[in-house]
Amino acid sequence: MTVLTVRASAEARLALVVGNGSYTSVTPLDNPVNDATLMAQALGEAGFAVTLVTDASQQELSLAISNFGRALRAAGADATGLFYYAGHGVQSFGSNFLLPVDIDLQDAADLSLVGVPAQAVLRQMFSARNKTNIVILDACRNNPFVSVPDLSDNGLAEMKAPRGSFLAYSTAPGEIAVDGDGANSPFTKALAERIPTPGLPIEALFREVRVDVVDETGGNQTPWDTSSLTTNFQFVEAARETAEEIQMRQLWEGVQLSRDPVQILLFMRAHPDNPYMADARALLQELMASELKQDVQPAQIAEQPKPAPVPPATEERDLIEQARQAGTAEAYKTYLDAFPDGAYSELARLELQTILDGAPKTDPVSAPPPPPAPADVAAIAPSASGGRPPETVLFDSPLGLGDPEIATRSIAELITGTPRFPPIEGLPEAAWKGQTCASCHHWEKSNLCDQARTYLDGDARARALDKQHPLGGGFKEALRIWARDGCN
Repeated sequence: MTVLTVRASAEARLALVVGNGSYTSVTPLDNPVNDATLMAQALGEAGFAVTLVTDASQQELSLAISNFGRALRAAGADATGLFYYAGHGVQSFGSNFLLPVDIDLQDAADLSLVGVPAQAVLRQMFSARNKTNIVILDACRNNPFVSVPDLSDNGLAEMKAPRGSFLAYSTAPGEIAVDGDGANSPFTKALAERIPTPGLPIEALFREVRVDVVDETGGNQTPWDTSSLTTNFQFVEAARETAEEIQMRQLWEGVQLSRDPVQILLFMRAHPDNPYMADARALLQELMASELKQDVQPAQIAEQPKPAPVPPATEERDLIEQARQAGTAEAYKTYLDAFPDGAYSELARLELQTILDGAPKTDPVSAPPPPPAPADVAAIAPSASGGRPPETVLFDSPLGLGDPEIATRSIAELITGTPRFPPIEGLPEAAWKGQTCASCHHWEKSNLCDQARTYLDGDARARALDKQHPLGGGFKEALRIWARDGCN
């Protein structure tokens, strides 16, 4: 027998880990000593004072269990006790027995004399009157006494967990566990990998182990456990949050529950370095995509009666989606020119202001945004159309689209007027301010229709959003509708 004690500086956590593989009269096992060594290491790193016992005889195993119970009683009521066993184990008349390496059995009636009852471990633990005890048995391998009368049952029998105890088996009662093709059994390997997970309750941890083992064995082995724990035990506790982290988490949870794109955007702008930024971006994109697919806008709530809300038209949804994908100031200006009080106008103004302030659209600045500059955002006033595009646009009739400066005029009038914005970015005002559009464009109804048709193509339209039109984005949207209906 080899005995190794590993001390860990932590709360009162005691573990007895046993691995028996070098059997003399029954089939030896390759992995139990490796499994016990791996488990001792994992438990030691989790704060347990570990006693590792390998290839123990009956006398040595019984003494190790007795000493473990004595140490657990001395540790006090708040201690945690853990017993792990890997090796041969059998059941007889509903009782489970752990087999020492020197076992020599000819008659089933002698099993209690040469084996070690698993109940002996539970009795030692229960006598300590401590709050938390854990028993883990990776012992349901093939029955070495299948030829002995009255010992033909496979696996282990189900045991009741005393109050404050957690019992785990490598497979279901009455079933056989595999030893595995590698250096460790699938059960112990999965358990050792899961133990270091911070903040994972033991019930959830063994549920993950169960999934791992089922996957590893192709469904041939299903770990099983039963619990009567009265405490929330974790092998490794989660790191404690600071006051600032708690405040940020609670703030994000409130914003997340609101599912309000504006609230999410403001949260991102005010806290650009928060740990939930990736989640916030993903949720914002999800909500934007969802809103673009909806046919109905949320009902408005107001003290005074208002007209029934009108769902955003297809043109408006397409335009805001293209602006969102382009992510440029010109794209959002185009949307606001066309729909200054549309369903997405508030969000578009926030995005536009972020860009104008010099902050990336998805990496907002920490301070609340200053009021929009008049020339850039505030001047984009609501239109008389209520944000809805006209059903049709005629060459010689008022557009009915965009801000009042263009909504009351026709295409024919606008192309003979003066540009509102430079035809080319950076062009000095002297070169265009006060000039007529006709002086730099040979616009006639026919060739203007050719230009307007380019806005019907999705890719061309998206590219056009990045370019400022001399007459504004609302004019581009009007041209698109005009071309869609045949340039009449």
